[in-house]
Amino acid sequence: MIPLQDSLPRRTVPVVTWGLIAVNTLVFLLETALPEPTRELVIQYLGLIPARLTDPVWAAAHGYPPGAYLTLFTHLFLHGGWVHILGNMWTLWIFGDNVEDRMGHLRFLIFYFLCGFVAALVHVHMYPHSTIPTIGASGAISGVLGAYLLMFPAARIVVMIPIFIFPFIFEVPAIFFLVYWYLLQVFSGTLSLALPEPVIEVAWWAHVGGFLAGMLLHRFFCPRGRCYYRDEEIPGVVSYFDRINR
Repeated sequence: MIPLQDSLPRRTVPVVTWGLIAVNTLVFLLETALPEPTRELVIQYLGLIPARLTDPVWAAAHGYPPGAYLTLFTHLFLHGGWVHILGNMWTLWIFGDNVEDRMGHLRFLIFYFLCGFVAALVHVHMYPHSTIPTIGASGAISGVLGAYLLMFPAARIVVMIPIFIFPFIFEVPAIFFLVYWYLLQVFSGTLSLALPEPVIEVAWWAHVGGFLAGMLLHRFFCPRGRCYYRDEEIPGVVSYFDRINR
């Protein structure tokens, strides 16, 4: 299921969400402008390589400079291709604005990076000896999804399922879409544990870790319980299709 939009309005301008999208996009464009050997070096040095953190001797022997802990954050701004960047930024665009609206701009920014940090630690824990760079903002964005699940379970998500050349578009409750997404990450991550490391192309457990971090931590970033207050936005959310058919 590909999310297209949600049904919730927002009250404030999501400057942090838009800013994160702009910065990630700019960094990706700079990546693509680099010669391939230079781009590979950037990914090697700024991407998250668990072995750099767990085995400093190995890192020194392979010429990696100090500062491996910074990669717990720098990897969040690198992406591996157009599908990767578009998928991540589109998801942040759909779900980030409402979470930022409830938390406030600065709190949301701190929350975003904290979820990305926890997601990175989970990835390192699951693959401590991996020498493959992990890049992408999906761990932090997974935290946003985890927060959205508990903050807006009654929202409606417009999704598309492409079957052959026919796109099927319909609405599902946010709670259904996000629980389905989370279980898919757990299932895929469990399968990945049985695969040789070079075959693992997606950091499934980082997604799981970020999502759980968002669920557990979001309440600490909402002033005076604003995460859950009920007003005219939440009960009886108007369907997207009801709106366009009026």
